[in-house]
Amino acid sequence: MWDALRTGLAFAGDIGVLIFVHELGHYLAARSQGVTVEVFSIGFGPAVAKWKARSGTVWQVCALPLGGYVKMQGWGESEDTAVKTPGSFSGASLASRALIVAAGPLANLLLAFVLFSGLYMAAGRVVTQPVLSEILPNSPAAAAHLQPGDRVLAIGGTAIQDFSQLQEIVSEHPDTLLDFTIQRGESVVTEPVQLGSVSADGETAGRLGVVGKLSALHRYSPPAAIAAGAQETVSQIRGWFGVLGQLVMHHQGLRDLAGPLGIVQISGEAAALGFATFVNLVAIISINLGLVNLLPIPVLDGGHLLSYAVEAVLRRSLPAAVREGALRFGAALLLMLILFVTFNDLTRLGAVSWITHLL
Repeated sequence: MWDALRTGLAFAGDIGVLIFVHELGHYLAARSQGVTVEVFSIGFGPAVAKWKARSGTVWQVCALPLGGYVKMQGWGESEDTAVKTPGSFSGASLASRALIVAAGPLANLLLAFVLFSGLYMAAGRVVTQPVLSEILPNSPAAAAHLQPGDRVLAIGGTAIQDFSQLQEIVSEHPDTLLDFTIQRGESVVTEPVQLGSVSADGETAGRLGVVGKLSALHRYSPPAAIAAGAQETVSQIRGWFGVLGQLVMHHQGLRDLAGPLGIVQISGEAAALGFATFVNLVAIISINLGLVNLLPIPVLDGGHLLSYAVEAVLRRSLPAAVREGALRFGAALLLMLILFVTFNDLTRLGAVSWITHLL
């Protein structure tokens, strides 16, 4: 009972924060460009609670909290038929409209940076130490007589701070002889290690054959935390594009895509591991939400930005029939994606297997 309650609260908390920040980005950008915001909604369907601010914006929380929206004056009107009254979105300049649309995803990326930085400053960052916990048999590490417990201090003159740095250097040097500076007990030795290689999808990476399990919590000073938060945000963004490339080019990772049910499960597991783990997960989901919304799919923010880019090149708005067809295509594509990731979630939870067995 407690696990289910914690999972539900964790999901409501992270999704609520992410949606609010995303829509707040749109809201603040609209206000900065002089566009009137009529409604700021968290969720869809009938309003559970609502109030009207002095600015005239109606703020509301709705029954279905799986999304949100900011309704601006003149939103959805074509440039040809719109009445360009003050405060109208459709009457705003092309640059202003693009800024308002892009502000939502950018707010999610900024939130991730703030969360990472604050977490590293307040609680610390879990860092896997460059200690060899296991040596795999018949590996380059075993052939070089490396031992469990060895701490890698440097590789080829480059000081090693954590295990990920070790992995990166090894990956970049397939079939290369490198000098490893090792702390073994009380002594420091230098061992020449002939790295191996492994190939996948036409790319070759170096191989050492070790496992690192020893981790430690490292707290940062405010300037160092900000730098580390920015570095982690950029690293997560690069990783996201790497995964997207594998999906598009090689169709790898399709089964790993998660939808709302998957996020519910992951949120509950993260909450069980502690506040720091949960905050780290919220930051990662925020990056995913921001980048997914920037995909050039009609109905998403990225689709609108693509439309504005075409409009800037053509120096005129797209025909209404083209916009309507694009929106229908985007909605159908998004629906198929939702159904696919939901099927993945149900498969991971065992529901598909249970139904198949029942039939």
